[in-house]
Amino acid sequence: MPAFHSHDPFLAAVEAGLPHHGWWQAPAVIGVSGGADSTALVLALVALAPSPEAAAGLVVAHAEHDVRTEAAADRDVVVALAGRLGLRCVTRRVEVCGPGHPRGEGLEARARRMRYRFFEEVAYGTGSRHVAVAHTADDQAETILHRILRGTGPAGVAGMAAARQLCEGVAIIRPLLAIRRHQVRDWLVANGQRWCEDDTNRDIRHARNFLRHEIISRCVAGPYPAAAEAIGRLGEQTAKLSTALASAAEYLLDRHVTRLPDGQLVIDAAPLATLDHHLLAEVMASLWRREGWPRRDMTARHYERLVDMLRAVAAVGASPRAELPGGIAVTAADRRRLVVARQLIPYDVICTRL
Repeated sequence: MPAFHSHDPFLAAVEAGLPHHGWWQAPAVIGVSGGADSTALVLALVALAPSPEAAAGLVVAHAEHDVRTEAAADRDVVVALAGRLGLRCVTRRVEVCGPGHPRGEGLEARARRMRYRFFEEVAYGTGSRHVAVAHTADDQAETILHRILRGTGPAGVAGMAAARQLCEGVAIIRPLLAIRRHQVRDWLVANGQRWCEDDTNRDIRHARNFLRHEIISRCVAGPYPAAAEAIGRLGEQTAKLSTALASAAEYLLDRHVTRLPDGQLVIDAAPLATLDHHLLAEVMASLWRREGWPRRDMTARHYERLVDMLRAVAAVGASPRAELPGGIAVTAADRRRLVVARQLIPYDVICTRL
């Protein structure tokens, strides 16, 4: 491994993406595919370690997907790299193409879900509090554009978070999220480092590859040379707005939602009804998140329906009722209030389903 300059701008950029507190105080997992981005990430983190003991706390995790015939060769490269760096390495073959997966789940989403589940297990097994992955600013731009074209709201436009909870007690972080992909490769080349190339990344039949090669790269080469940075800034600005909206929604929940002894929630409709429609929809979405109710089948229309119910109750004392996904029932109560509760499935129904 080459000796990196202590004032290396790339290393400084990676360090800026690390947590301000606690990063070096416990083991940390690094997701390494063998590609340029993850190779640069693990090399940079070893170079930034304040001591050999801190570097030894880094754990390389490699998921070998069964999608590519070259996957075994990539695994061997990662294992060899970890060995040269003196790091522990955990690998697992992930059967993405096998049976037993949820219907309607795309190959890319399935691989990501299984890979992150593997990272969780490695983190728990090694006592790690962080999992670092190598998403770059270009990945962020592709993610945001993909979500916009597929259809999303402000939270989707915000893109990937620089840090978020992966599972109980473990955070996933993205130290390269402010760094461009070409900067990563330039740094590897300048330091004589090699990496694996995934040929499937050129297959434009995959949505992300199509955006990368057919849309963003042509924008950058043409009239929009700063396209990736501009999309990233939009994500950052939207993330701030989403955070502010969520904070306002939580405040309103605290002020105007009461929990009854039987667990039902009562929403005081009158003081909320005159507020902005989008804010009220976020209040409802925040309520679902806070309660841990199923949100997979909840759409924007469901939340809009709840807002309409709230306003109807507040305005005319109507008595609407709704049955929502996940067994959530919403009914009107006296004095212009809504009652929201998750219905229990009768025991005989459970037995019938079994």
